[in-house]
Amino acid sequence: MPDDPDSEEFDRAYWAIRSGTSEALKKPERDTWGDLIRAYRAHPKFTRLAYSTRRSYDRILNEIAEKNGDKAVRSITRSQVRAIHAKYVETPRRADWMVQIISLLLNFARNTLDWNVENVAEGIELYGKQREFEPWPDWMVSALDTAPAAVRTAAELILGTGQRPNAAIIMRHDHFRGEWMDVLDEKTDTRIEVYSPPSLRAFLAAQPKRGTHIIAKNLTEPLGYSAIEKAFRGWRTGLGAKAKPYTLHGLRKLAIVRLAEAGCTDAQIQSITNQTPEMIAYYRSRANRKRLSKSAMTMMERNKTET
Repeated sequence: MPDDPDSEEFDRAYWAIRSGTSEALKKPERDTWGDLIRAYRAHPKFTRLAYSTRRSYDRILNEIAEKNGDKAVRSITRSQVRAIHAKYVETPRRADWMVQIISLLLNFARNTLDWNVENVAEGIELYGKQREFEPWPDWMVSALDTAPAAVRTAAELILGTGQRPNAAIIMRHDHFRGEWMDVLDEKTDTRIEVYSPPSLRAFLAAQPKRGTHIIAKNLTEPLGYSAIEKAFRGWRTGLGAKAKPYTLHGLRKLAIVRLAEAGCTDAQIQSITNQTPEMIAYYRSRANRKRLSKSAMTMMERNKTET
């Protein structure tokens, strides 16, 4: 309790205790990620690993401990693990490491510490070694009219905001304020204010509101990445084999290519997508190649007509 019994702080603390809402009364979580990571690091399963392997593990362990150290291990869901995997999709190796380390820790908790937890990360398909996600072709974007409503809305949000799919999917109506919108930089977990394109505003204005979130599961929760990704895969299958190489993440790449094709500078693109200069340069080269090839072919056709 505060020292001064006549202060407002003392009064607030007193009534918080009487009402049972005081933080001081809350029992600390048991079997947290912090507890699990400390136990794992002290165990021979970790200490006997090669030094280089321990260093690689430590990077992920530190990140998990920093962000979730005080949270109960049993509260994690398979959907959350999938969302973590998707969050780091632009660095597939790191994304896979996150899932693999989470799975390793859950197995350690269950099999070595005898905690009553399920390995919800087990069996999640990893990205593996792969090429960059391809921007969608125009014909596939046009086909969105045939997609399930949630997939169509997710696609419009990804294209219109330039965000990663998971960040776009969980957007709320209050993230849009007239000409401006708050988009999430998942790497730093911060929201930044950027201009909202009129086409996206018009699309959202025509959609019914079913809850706090734009793609609503109920009044207070979003539908979630896993459900939309599953619906997307079903729709993509119906488009035939030519659609198989494209993913929801390819829509973000398309958004970047479109910005580059419109003549945006690297700084302008980064103000929207917050990507690394290297990634922006890669997709700018794709956009420049398309624009230059169109110009070259047009000149060639014009020359044929003149001769």
